[in-house]
Amino acid sequence: MRIAADWKEYAILATGDGYKLERWGEVVLLRPDPQVIWGARRDLFADPSVHAVYRRSERGGGAWEQRKKMPAEWAVGYKDLRFKVKPMGFKHTGLFPEQAANWDRMRSLIEGARRPIKVLNLFAYTGGASVACAKSGAQVTHVDAAKGMVERAGENARLSGLAGGIRYIVDDCKKFVQRELRRGNRYDAVIMDPPSYGRGPGGELWKIEEGLFPFVKLCAEVLSDTPLFFLINSYTTGLQPMVLSNILTLCMPRGGQAEAYEVGLPTEEGIPLPCGAGGMYIWKN
Repeated sequence: MRIAADWKEYAILATGDGYKLERWGEVVLLRPDPQVIWGARRDLFADPSVHAVYRRSERGGGAWEQRKKMPAEWAVGYKDLRFKVKPMGFKHTGLFPEQAANWDRMRSLIEGARRPIKVLNLFAYTGGASVACAKSGAQVTHVDAAKGMVERAGENARLSGLAGGIRYIVDDCKKFVQRELRRGNRYDAVIMDPPSYGRGPGGELWKIEEGLFPFVKLCAEVLSDTPLFFLINSYTTGLQPMVLSNILTLCMPRGGQAEAYEVGLPTEEGIPLPCGAGGMYIWKN
C-alpha cells in the first residue's frame, strides 16, 4: 500500500459507521466513505469541531449540512503545491488527498529522467496530477469532459505558481486520444482516472469492467518511443490492484515493469484508510 503520509494541511481525525472526519486546513468536514464499514470509537456527529456534514438522502445522493461558519471555498497546500477545496455535490471537495502518494512517485520519475517529458492526463478532474507533473517540469495535456473541472484545474495551477506548462482540453477522453493518434502526437507518460460508470457526451455507455482494457490498449499507442510511465487509478470497489497490473502488462510496450498497490491515507486513530487501487508501469531509460 502507498500511504500519502506527508500532508500538513489535511488529516483524517477519526473514522467509523460509514463516515470519516477530516481536517482541511482550518475546516473540519464529516463525509461518508464506503470503505469505512467498522464501528466508530465515538459519536462523530457530536464532534463540536465539525463545520459541515454531508448527509445521504434515502432517495439517493445527499446534501451538505453546514453547522458552523466557514468559507465557501479555500486552499490547502501539499509541499510546494496548492489546491482549492470546496464542498460540492456527491460529497466531493475537488481534491483526492490520497493521490499525493502518486504525485510524489511521478514527480520523482519526471525529475530523474533528465529530459523533456510530455504527459497526457485523462479524466483529469481538477488537475492534482497535472499540477504535480508540471511543477516538476513536464509539459502536460489535461483532458476532462467537464468544463467546470477543467477551469478549476487552471485555478489550482495558478495557486501553485504555474504560469504555463499545462494545456487544457475539454473533450471526451477516448475521442481525444483517437485524434492525437491521427495527428501523430505522442506522449512519454499517460495518467488516467476513469470513472466506474458513466455516459459520454453522445450518450455512449461506459462501464469500467468492460471498457478499461480496450481503452488502455488504445492509449498505449499514443506513447512515445521512450516512454517513462503509465498510471491507472481506480476507485471501483472490487477491482483489485492486480487486475490493473495485469492490464498494464498485457497492453504496454515491453521493457518495463508493472507495479500494483492500494492507495491510502493515515488516520489519527493509527489505522490506514484504503482509498482505491493503483497500477503503474515504469520503463527504465
